[in-house]
Amino acid sequence: MKRFSKLFLVLLLGGLIILTACSNKTDTGGKKNEGDEGKKETKIEYVFGPETEGEIDFWTWSPDFYEDMIAEFNKTYPNIKVNLSVMGAGEVMDKMATTLAAGTGACDVCMVEVGGFPRFVVGDLLEDLFQPPYDIGRYEDLVPDFIWHQWRSLDGKKMYGIPNGIAPGVWFYREDIYEQMGFPNDPEELGEFMQDKDNFLQMAQTFAANDMYIMEFNDSPFIHMADMIGYYDNDLNYLRNTPELAEMLDLVKEGAQLNWAPHLGIGSDQGKQLIKQGKIVSYPNGAWGARALSNIVPEQEGKWRATRMPLGNTNTIGGSTYVIPAQSKNKEAAWAWLEWLNLSEDAWKIFTQNNLQPAWRHIVETPWYQESTNPFLGDQKANALYAEISELTPRRIWTPLDGKTWPIFIEEINKSIANNIDSKTTLQTIENNVMKQLGADIEKLKEDAGLN
Repeated sequence: MKRFSKLFLVLLLGGLIILTACSNKTDTGGKKNEGDEGKKETKIEYVFGPETEGEIDFWTWSPDFYEDMIAEFNKTYPNIKVNLSVMGAGEVMDKMATTLAAGTGACDVCMVEVGGFPRFVVGDLLEDLFQPPYDIGRYEDLVPDFIWHQWRSLDGKKMYGIPNGIAPGVWFYREDIYEQMGFPNDPEELGEFMQDKDNFLQMAQTFAANDMYIMEFNDSPFIHMADMIGYYDNDLNYLRNTPELAEMLDLVKEGAQLNWAPHLGIGSDQGKQLIKQGKIVSYPNGAWGARALSNIVPEQEGKWRATRMPLGNTNTIGGSTYVIPAQSKNKEAAWAWLEWLNLSEDAWKIFTQNNLQPAWRHIVETPWYQESTNPFLGDQKANALYAEISELTPRRIWTPLDGKTWPIFIEEINKSIANNIDSKTTLQTIENNVMKQLGADIEKLKEDAGLN
């Protein structure tokens, strides 16, 4: 992990740039630490100044902290009124789809989750943020590569969503139980130890022998590796048929035979009981997983820690963005809201209080963020860890066909694990089934997206 810390520091220092635009409003981040005399501060210059006027409708599914966010925003932009509408995430996605298809009725800014985002990437339904007046390209050096490319059109030429938070895959674990079982319990040491598959299997076997589970689901390491890859590339070629995935599928089949996981979520009634009893001793999930754990087992505060995922996995789990529908009639005010919401240090102090992690390096490298601790994780400096992991997350493509491909994919994976079917044969069967069942959809999407 120490070598990753050095890499992350180099990336941060190299990514701090002076950004210019037509604006009267400036934010600065990157306050200097002792010994940083030669280091430049990052200066953010918003496109529109504080005199900007307008009224915008903002749709989200998040909690009430947006009321606080709007109040803080109005200290900078007193003449922009933000009308907040909070609904369920699924309702937001469906309402967006309906209004965009109808050509009227959409909001000015919408929060969109990563699984729902592909519904809107074809047909110029959203504003391309590469274009004036947004010119988002000037911020490229301020975010990790994977998230800079996450919110694009299928051909990668248009940017439809502004980079916002990150949800790197994290391995949460019971530090006290790991120590009792004789395994590394320091986050850096454990993270390194778990990269070796023999070490990981040894841990799983030891926990199983003591009536414990190393994680929730049998197939987790395989699914996490697959999620690093995605389903399709920019040309809609299928990707999940590789020797590396076959090897990982072999590994999870071996783990399943060890009974290394109960194959149920910690949010289920049985899962809650298992984690309360100390039977599930690790929990791989996005960085927000600490919040989920603290809600289920608040009495275990201080017993959990976080480290990077095992077995070379550096996938992201979850995430969201903000988009401006092409229908919006208040695009200047909408962009003023989005720039401030995503780039302001004041905004991120509110976000991080609610366990949301910034993608933006000029926020990540501030002392208040790097030095912050998480009481549930034994006062570990978890934010710094999450940022470090995010710099290692690979780029992947999200497409409108991902949702249709998942059931074809997971059905054969479940069969392979349950019946010990050859892994290479399983992956080839999945690809054949995808081409057979979705071939026409793939060709139609290529045509609609201009990929032919």
